[in-house]
Amino acid sequence: MKLSSKLILFITGSKLAIVLLFIISLPFLVNEIVSQYITYSLRTQQDKVIRIIHKNGIDYYLQGDNNYGSYTMLKEEYIALEPAAANSRIDTIKTARRVVERDTLNYRILMHTFNFEHKNYLLEIGKTTSSINQYSKPLQRIALYVLMGLIVLSLLFDLFFTRVLIRPLGKIIKSKLINRKFPFKDQPSKVPTSTQDFKYLDESLILLMEQINEAFEKEREFTANASHELMTPISILQNKLENMMGDEQLNDDAVMKIADMMKTLDRLKKISGSLLLISRIENEQFVKSDNIQPVQLLNEVADEISHRLEEKKLSININLKASKTIKGVNHDLLFQLFYNLINNAIKYNVNNGSISISDEESGKGHYTITIKDTGIGIPPEELPFIFDRFRKANLGQNVGYGLGLSIVKSIALYHGITINVNSEVQKGSTFELHFPKPSL
Repeated sequence: MKLSSKLILFITGSKLAIVLLFIISLPFLVNEIVSQYITYSLRTQQDKVIRIIHKNGIDYYLQGDNNYGSYTMLKEEYIALEPAAANSRIDTIKTARRVVERDTLNYRILMHTFNFEHKNYLLEIGKTTSSINQYSKPLQRIALYVLMGLIVLSLLFDLFFTRVLIRPLGKIIKSKLINRKFPFKDQPSKVPTSTQDFKYLDESLILLMEQINEAFEKEREFTANASHELMTPISILQNKLENMMGDEQLNDDAVMKIADMMKTLDRLKKISGSLLLISRIENEQFVKSDNIQPVQLLNEVADEISHRLEEKKLSININLKASKTIKGVNHDLLFQLFYNLINNAIKYNVNNGSISISDEESGKGHYTITIKDTGIGIPPEELPFIFDRFRKANLGQNVGYGLGLSIVKSIALYHGITINVNSEVQKGSTFELHFPKPSL
């Protein structure tokens, strides 16, 4: 999963967790808010009553009576004023029951004693709990709507911010990693970003790509030089050994030893030639300007290698579309590619076996050539390494130098050909060559 997707999921999950927690705690929060508001309202009324008494006198409420009481029409609020004991000190708010005109109701009551003209009075201001609770549900609904709106807005902002924040990382991945073919030919450019971590990652990848290119160039140059320089002394040694073979004074034992030395030199010459060919392919020293017909090319390969087929009594069936043409390729390299694959199909085949070559063209413009044999197959653990140099997946048989499939891989990469291999021990192997659209 992409980093941006993970961030979005995390942000969304955290928001939903906050919403759930808020919904659970909302009734308690609203009740606390309402309670604080009622307390504030009762204190405000208390201050108002005391200011009126100090301004207009206690008779403004008592009017000659010993106490005073008043309530609203629906009995939701009431106010009471009466003398209190001289040493009484009360200042509290609590929930209690009061009887108003034979109705017993629950009130939130403020009780406060104060002194006026050397007399102590008790002030009670009450508000029914039912009238208090009627504010809770509307407040909860409004708070929930506001919260949901804020969550949606914050999610939209987070999504936008996350995309803007992660965008440089996507550019780094796209420009440095996705669809990048080794060796890297163009000089990678820095991705502009204000995020220090992304900047460090981008610079590190550029440095790593440069180091890989440099190491690859040195290895490629060494392989080419070593292979090229070895050819001359090998040829000189071969000539000298051939001259020695012509010496009539040598006994049979010496002749056999010289013959073994010549075989070793011939093997070394073939290895050097193969390494030099791989190096030239990787250095792109071959021109891709030929147009070939696969059926014609494969028939040429079959004619070239027909003596090998006869030795093991193998049958080969080439069933390709005669009209198919592949453009912008190198004829000699593709000949070498198919020669090596068919040569392996012969080498690791069984006597009286068969080789079948077919092609397939999909409606999307994809073209595939399949080479299938009835040979000894390749063990599953060896399949990932069969294209490595000097790696032989032949079930322990001492044949070949392990460079044939490396040459095939180099030619395929040079032409943009993808190779898929399927194999089963003692049942045979199948090589599928998928050609790119531009070459068709």
